[in-house]
Formats: sequence, structure tokens, C-alpha cells
Amino acid sequence: MRKAAAVILAAALLLTSSCGTPKYHYEVRRNLSFYFTNADTVIETVRKAFRERSRKITVGYTSSSDNMDDIPAVMNEIVKFAMSETDDPCEGDYIYHQYGGYDLGYTRTDSENGCAYLITLTPEYYTDPEQEEKVTRRTDEIIESLKLGAKTDEQKVRAVYDYIYDNVEYDRIHRKNEHYHLKSTAYAALFNGCAVCQGYAVLTYRLMREAGLDARVITGTAIKSGGTEYHAWNIVRVDGEYYNIDITWDKLSGDHGYYLRSDKSFSADHIRDPEYSGEPFYAEYPMSHRDIDY
Repeated sequence: MRKAAAVILAAALLLTSSCGTPKYHYEVRRNLSFYFTNADTVIETVRKAFRERSRKITVGYTSSSDNMDDIPAVMNEIVKFAMSETDDPCEGDYIYHQYGGYDLGYTRTDSENGCAYLITLTPEYYTDPEQEEKVTRRTDEIIESLKLGAKTDEQKVRAVYDYIYDNVEYDRIHRKNEHYHLKSTAYAALFNGCAVCQGYAVLTYRLMREAGLDARVITGTAIKSGGTEYHAWNIVRVDGEYYNIDITWDKLSGDHGYYLRSDKSFSADHIRDPEYSGEPFYAEYPMSHRDIDY
């Protein structure tokens, strides 16, 4: 089947903020019936909309053939790249782990020149723009108060870790409330003073990145005496190598046993999801074989 090149015509909103530089670039999926010739532009537009918590994102394109069946797959790829890591702490994992997916709608208008498509994404966010503005102001204040300028990587990690450990409690009240998504956000951790593991991990990611440290949110399965459960924690780079860090479990246990640990020290009760445990991920994020004690 001949593939139709798609060109973006419109975006939903006037997007004024700039995006960070992405670590990954879109690769054309040749097994689909169409692709965007300007995919990087489309991805940047979608990324800006996600960052601004836009409620509706609209992408239009024209095609010489009918390719409606492949729209969900193509847009899934676009969204995946829009959510990928950049050099901006407000993007990447910070967006991905504070949103609950999207509804997809699309229409087609036929003409003598082919087909005109209008695709609409309606994302579900865990926070709104006003809350994110407050988070940004507060994180700026925190980073300034920590006086990180002359500190080593490990000292920066320790400062961020101590701040979160001392100021955020585990949200036991909303832990099992599947409809209360705020518990999983940096906003809840900062302004309500409590969050579940995902909120801890997102705030850790944001503050570590704002401190100039590379970090990721890792999700997987936690193994406890009572069974297993979904869990989120972090990795952070210290002097060129990455370490696991789980402030949630340290806070719950009242000690520092999950501070800057190797995989060997972590794997007994933290099992990563497949996307974080394959060779490509470990090649990009090489883990240290030693621990750094608190």
C-alpha cells in the first residue's frame, strides 16, 4: 500500500511556552498507512499542549487516501514521543506520571483532492494549570533555599531527599481511592503535605532535575510481607552513575535504607516494569554497583 504523507494544519491552542530539547526523535513507522512528514513539529506542538495542561489538542492533516484505521496507532506514537524525556524538568516523566491517558476522536471530510482529517485528543490530567504554576513557584523557592550552587552531586541529592523526607507524609487516607488522582502529584506533596508513592516520585524527579541532576521515575512491583503492589520510585545520577532511591519507603519505615542503592540492594523487593529493565534502558542509564550510605 502506498503511504500518504500527512502535514499538520492546525493546533488547538496558541502555545506560548517553549519546550525542552528532546532526547529522542520520532522514527517513521513504515508499517502504517500514513505518517507525518513533519512529525517533530507535531510532537513539539502536542508536548507544549501537555505541558500547559490543554484540555483539547487538535491536529489536522490531508491525505490522498483513506487511512482512518491507522489514526489511533499513529497518534499513540506521537503521544509517546511527546511524553519522552527532554532537558526540561517540567516535561518527560513529570507529565507522563501525572496524567491518566486521553480520549481520541477524529473526523474525515472528502474532497476532489483527497481526505481532510481532524484529530482531537482530550487528555486527563491530575492537576490544572493554576496548580502547576504554584508548583513551579514553590519548587523555585525550595531550590533557592537549599543553596545547591557549590554542592557535589551527592550533597544535592541529600538536600532534596531531606526536604521531601521532612515535609511530605504518606497519604493513607486516599491511598485506595482510585478516583482521587491528586494524591499522585507533586502538587499534593507540596501543598497538602502528603502523597502516595507516585506523588513522592514525581516531586523527587522534579526537584532533582531542577537541582541539575538527571533523574527518572521508575514504576514496577513492590514486594512486601503482605504480598505485592504497584509502586513508583526514582533513579538519580551521581557522578556519572545511577542509583535507586525510594523516599516513600524510607518515610514509611522511618529510616534511610533505600537511599542511593544499587540494583543488587534493591531487586529483592523492587521489580521494575519491563520498559525500565531492558538492555536499552540500562545502556542509557548505567546503574552503579555500589551503595552510598545516608
